[in-house]
Amino acid sequence: MKNTKYVFVTGGVTSSLGKGIIAASLAKLLQERGYSVTIQKLDPYINIDPGTLNPYEHGECYVTEDGAETDLDLGHYERFLNIPTSQANNVTTGKIYQSVINKERKGEFLGKTVQVVPHITDEIKERIQILGNTGDFDIVITEIGGTVGDIESLPYVESVRQLLWELGHENAIVIHLTLIPYLAAAGELKTKPTQHSVKMLMQSGVSPDILVCRTEHKISDSIKNKLALFCNVKKEDVIESIDAETIYDVPNLMLEEGLDIVVLKKLQLPQDKQPKLKEWNNFLKGFKNPKYTIEIGLVGKYVELHDAYKSISESFIHAGAHNKVKVIINWIHSEDLTSANATRKLKNLNGILVAPGFGERGIEGKIEAIKYARENNIPFLGICLGMQMAVIEFSRNVLGLKDANSIEMNEKTSNPVINLMEEQKSVVNFGGTMRLGAWDCKLSKNSKVFNIYKKELISERHRHRYEFNNDYLEQIEKAGMIATGKNPETGLVEVVEITSHPWFIGVQYHPEYKSTVLNPHPLFLDFVKASLEHSLN
Repeated sequence: MKNTKYVFVTGGVTSSLGKGIIAASLAKLLQERGYSVTIQKLDPYINIDPGTLNPYEHGECYVTEDGAETDLDLGHYERFLNIPTSQANNVTTGKIYQSVINKERKGEFLGKTVQVVPHITDEIKERIQILGNTGDFDIVITEIGGTVGDIESLPYVESVRQLLWELGHENAIVIHLTLIPYLAAAGELKTKPTQHSVKMLMQSGVSPDILVCRTEHKISDSIKNKLALFCNVKKEDVIESIDAETIYDVPNLMLEEGLDIVVLKKLQLPQDKQPKLKEWNNFLKGFKNPKYTIEIGLVGKYVELHDAYKSISESFIHAGAHNKVKVIINWIHSEDLTSANATRKLKNLNGILVAPGFGERGIEGKIEAIKYARENNIPFLGICLGMQMAVIEFSRNVLGLKDANSIEMNEKTSNPVINLMEEQKSVVNFGGTMRLGAWDCKLSKNSKVFNIYKKELISERHRHRYEFNNDYLEQIEKAGMIATGKNPETGLVEVVEITSHPWFIGVQYHPEYKSTVLNPHPLFLDFVKASLEHSLN
């Protein structure tokens, strides 16, 4: 069995410094060196998972193959490493406390007083080591959410302190990501926030092994020396992380700074294989040197926060680079879209994507966007709720069922073309109870979607409660919208397309969750290609 090594990534001074991107970039370099690596995220909030969080609060909820609703950073991990994550890769304080309380209720603590130390910290340590104990990984990178000094992060930092002592320093190290702000008035970079952040971490009993410093300007040798002196690290352990043009530049920047070498030295692992990043840099070349530019409208109701659709926007980057196309996303708020302004807002687009979501707000705008795409032969992709809205739009405007709706929006509609799934009818709790994770879908051989995937049986990730109502299938298909993908066991309609349209596809699943840098998703590849053809006509 492998002697798994652990790398902990903490953050200080401010949130949103990019711990997830640093963790993913380091993992990519270690993977290129031949090590098997995975990354997990420890989130300090008390929600059980992000599944019930508003996208405005937390960005998108990412779904894994095994049906975990997780933090969006897991999307970065998968996109960088090209390997799937699982339930074990995302832990929240809510999950930790729920587990400890359940154990206490069962009497597993033999009537002892249940405390943060040792009971909560033991549970955290157990969760951290679940992936390592599988024997599948040489290195587990653990990103701790929030910033050092947050009250809610303290049990995690204490758990790291205990693990460092238990595992030994050659088996576990800490990377501390911090900010070196530039003060324009003084015209210089300031190290004091980093010094205070490290001091706070050390007060918790944890001393960082490596400092990764986020900065807008190059860090001079004198600043590195100063940080090394005041923060108890060597100069070569101070790594510059300068603002990058794109997150996909970060692995190359970390390679130049030697982050992977410093980590391997500290973990006493060989550095035999050099990271080449050949395929990665081919992708970057395509991304940075596009031959064409297209504009795709993303119609959603959370568009003020682009992170709410993070996997979709990243999928366009992957598919665009592969097609040598720069995809400009026009973020369109579905609440602002009406029959009166649809033409003005949508006429210059080369493709239209109607995004996933929940609830009634903004759905009429989504329906207007779909109607415009259908009537004007603009390439259209509907994802999850976007697919359901396409069915509603078709039922209303082609079949003439004027009150066609989803019972999510109107329980009393006389034409519920989108219905509550049978197994959802008895569900009371909202969290983690949707149809989640990977499910099979069988594609019709004479369909556009079959030609895109080039296979009959596919597996895609889901996150929904409502479904196409098969009572209307015959009527809808007769009018020209065909169900070209179905779940082989349940007959649930997964894919619809309009055969008379150049490119009109709605999918009940979330293809964006499976798109990675090295494996762009076929649906996005073909949608971008179709949008390019539309722009050239």
